[in-house]
Amino acid sequence: MTEVQRGLLKTRLGTIHYRSAGRGEAVLLFHINQQSSALMLELIEELAPGFHVLAMDYPSHGMSDHVAEQPGIGDYADIALALMDAHGIARAHLIGEAVGSLVATDLAGRHPDRVSRVLLVNCPYLPGVPLNQTKGDVTAEHRPTDASGFPLTRTIDFVLDRDPAHSPMHPTQSWMDRINRAQIEAGRDRWQALDALRAYDLAAGLGRLRCPVRVLMGEHFYFLQYQDEMMVHLHGATLRVVPNGRFCVTWEHAAIVAQEARDFLRDTAH
Repeated sequence: MTEVQRGLLKTRLGTIHYRSAGRGEAVLLFHINQQSSALMLELIEELAPGFHVLAMDYPSHGMSDHVAEQPGIGDYADIALALMDAHGIARAHLIGEAVGSLVATDLAGRHPDRVSRVLLVNCPYLPGVPLNQTKGDVTAEHRPTDASGFPLTRTIDFVLDRDPAHSPMHPTQSWMDRINRAQIEAGRDRWQALDALRAYDLAAGLGRLRCPVRVLMGEHFYFLQYQDEMMVHLHGATLRVVPNGRFCVTWEHAAIVAQEARDFLRDTAH
């Protein structure tokens, strides 16, 4: 069992909580909307034998401090850069799923000298549609609250009935418990990461990437149908499909994602 250490880092957006494990080349992991680095534990376990893995909780998420102001994707990327500096990491590989793929995109695009390779998992690209104009993605109907507006826990049956697109193919109670806990930890600030996503110009961000990029998409992930349009913005990137995957593939298919990462991050011919 890999020993996962936990730490705190003081930043301009409060104190940030993160998890770290392993030794070797640095790999930063970025989590999905309304969640935390706890959902990356399986992937940390898979990657730690060959890499120094760091996974942070965004401000207002997990065990990081809450912030009243609305952060942007660039703010999350800046915090990741501060985490690298605090650990003396000159260059790192980046892996992010969904919202996390935008954080990885922004960090690599604005700081190409600090990023070696990027693995974008379930990147939510819609051709010709700014994310701030998307409707019916994650809504209050999918995320119930009490009378005061504070998030309530959900059952697996509720998620599969109301919002299967944002669940794994075969969710377990362990997954559901972590999802529920993260919702409570984020509390009334749980929409911040989604609002940051909607405000981000993803097409422009993808177009700025010049490092080697690999895209992983779950076989049943909604945005897979737009893969060709998305890949136009990426220069020489490769795309792989995760069989029997949907959302949260970094959790449900951590072994597959880790193997893809090992092959890609160590591919000296790429």
